[in-house]
Amino acid sequence: MNRVLITGASSGIGTALVREYSAAGWAVTACGRDASRLQAVATDTGCDTLAFDIADRQSTCDALAGLDPHWDLVILNAGTCEYIEDPRAFDAELFERVMHTNTVGPANCLQALLPHLKAGSRIALVGSSASYLPFTRAAAYGGSKAAVAYLAGSLAADLAPHGIGVSLVSPGFIKTPLTDQNDFNMPMMISAEQAALSIRRGLDKGQSHVCMPWLFCAFLRVLGRLPFAARVAIARKMAR
Repeated sequence: MNRVLITGASSGIGTALVREYSAAGWAVTACGRDASRLQAVATDTGCDTLAFDIADRQSTCDALAGLDPHWDLVILNAGTCEYIEDPRAFDAELFERVMHTNTVGPANCLQALLPHLKAGSRIALVGSSASYLPFTRAAAYGGSKAAVAYLAGSLAADLAPHGIGVSLVSPGFIKTPLTDQNDFNMPMMISAEQAALSIRRGLDKGQSHVCMPWLFCAFLRVLGRLPFAARVAIARKMAR
């Protein structure tokens, strides 16, 4: 039986991924900070659970050290989103908090897991289509996800000789508790279940980059190829 470890599994895309992989017959270990919500997911799916905070390196390493280290797939999905509301009062603490969770968090997991992954296994890092184009108020979130995209590319090159695949997952707007807090229009939004199905299908095929919904992501990627000044002008037009 194939084995998958999924972080950020207590809500949103993470929970949908647990359900998707469990239904497909995989042995799933669902990881997250909230033990009670993880238990609710386990009750529905029969998955194993592991509660820890990926932002805490020691806690992450201690928690993962107690597991059978042989994984076919690791999906590093946990993340957060906060917006910098007033650029003239730039909130460095908020910026650090988001960057730490979204970039250092996956790195903590990689430190614990990578030494044990064998040839034929795959790591998927969940970034965001927000990294294609600058968005207003999203310096922390978009910056962190741009870092995840670079991390995925660098790891893909470094791990290829070891037979370990790396995929970048770039969702567009997905209906989750995080996006429920947004106060702006979110075009082409899809459900977390639709996103999870797209992710599983893409990773099953060994795709290096999985995007959904594809039309929205393709549109942003085209805009992302424009000159810097043009991209900033587009961002200004999208400002509230």
